Amino acid sequence: MHCDIAGLQPHRQFARLLDLIENMKNSALKIHNTLTRKKEAFVPAEPGKVKMYVCGLTVYDYSHIGHARMLVAFDVVVKYLRYLGYQVTYVRNITDIDDKILRRANENGEYFEDLTARFIDATHEDEAALFVARPDQEPRATAHISEIITMIEKLIASDHAYRADNGDVYYAVRQFADYGKLSNKNLDELLAGARIEIGELKRDPRDFALWKAASDDEVGWDSPWGYGRPGWHIECSAMSTCCLGDSFDIHGGGSDLMFPHHENEIAQSEAATGKPFARYWMHNGPVRVDNEKMSKSLGNFFTVREVLAKYPAEVIRYLLVASHYRSPINYSDQGLEQAATALERLYLALRGIDISTALDLANSRYEKAFREAMDDDFNSAEAMGVLFDLARDLNKSKEQEPEQAGKLARLLVRLGGILGILQDSPEAFLNRGSDKVDGALIDSLIAQRKQARADKNWALADEIRDRLNAMKVVVEDGADGSRWRIER
Repeated sequence: MHCDIAGLQPHRQFARLLDLIENMKNSALKIHNTLTRKKEAFVPAEPGKVKMYVCGLTVYDYSHIGHARMLVAFDVVVKYLRYLGYQVTYVRNITDIDDKILRRANENGEYFEDLTARFIDATHEDEAALFVARPDQEPRATAHISEIITMIEKLIASDHAYRADNGDVYYAVRQFADYGKLSNKNLDELLAGARIEIGELKRDPRDFALWKAASDDEVGWDSPWGYGRPGWHIECSAMSTCCLGDSFDIHGGGSDLMFPHHENEIAQSEAATGKPFARYWMHNGPVRVDNEKMSKSLGNFFTVREVLAKYPAEVIRYLLVASHYRSPINYSDQGLEQAATALERLYLALRGIDISTALDLANSRYEKAFREAMDDDFNSAEAMGVLFDLARDLNKSKEQEPEQAGKLARLLVRLGGILGILQDSPEAFLNRGSDKVDGALIDSLIAQRKQARADKNWALADEIRDRLNAMKVVVEDGADGSRWRIER
């Protein structure tokens, strides 16, 4: 089993393994399968193991908030599957050869390899900032040219593809009877909107490129059909089957990839292997900005880096997991402010509690409710509601039942970790930005206010309180003294 127990004491490691086994036994995980358009009980092909492929980024620019939605959504899926005890092999590709990449490199006057290397590093930095774990394998298209060529050869041999006179190779859509089964489109419907571009020598407007001929001064590779480079769709078919085999459990990606990219992947892969491709298809919803489609032309396009410059990473992550992964997310400053406030409520519940010595509260009603929510197609929105119920009861138990409070706090952090939140210390999160204020002055004012109240000098106490309010300092008085934080 793949589980994060290395840091636990031996007796807790054994107890956690028992919990994982119990989780897998009791789980009734259902996934909304885009292929069948219904929720289905998740049964991996090999008991206890999950093979999962997600379409990654085309690396010619910085990742934007829509990319972040995909990265975070499937990070939660992987984390939950591993929480259940599954051994997950998570593959997410990198498209590092593409017409957009070559155009951008040409505009910059640089080698395309230098361009892609720079933006691969930038993507990894953005992922780390958003607490997204790296996939187990991250294949790159340029490292799988031989596998791509082999798959195209199989498709030509079975008459599912053909070489045009100009050296291009096309997939013959008519030859695949099930074409359109993922996107629920029929061939006649596709024909109405299909076009043959200048220079293309397709037999049918619906056919798509597997290999594009290139001139000697362009980027390309040698192939049986001449010098050229692969089409985008065939890259993912070759990489996924190379890493996970002809058939695997879950294929994911953004809803915008359903057609034509994922539809074409199915056609290519199943025609080449003669086997079913992915058994469960998952698609995350889009990000809208102030209720409009995100687009550079509309001026509402935000990179992850631009958003991170304004808001803490965990606040962005919260916004992305607080909605069900299939639903659209509306990105706005108001939404991020609400996310910050919600996170503060959870961290305030954890404040002042040392969970390092607290016992783990296993199989509680909170955890069962959390699992029930996540088992329903990874419903992180409902699961988040369970965390707030847990935080509410944690606040109630702080004074009267400190031992129980420790258990609840430990559970809150553990369940929050499945969603990728609450892994910071409460003090660090609540006092973010405190380095920009005079902490010594604030401590002095709080001490003066305390003395004024002890002296019943209410006018002075109120004057100091107003001064602290003007500095956006929130003072919280408790049995163990006063704490302060910066108001958001």
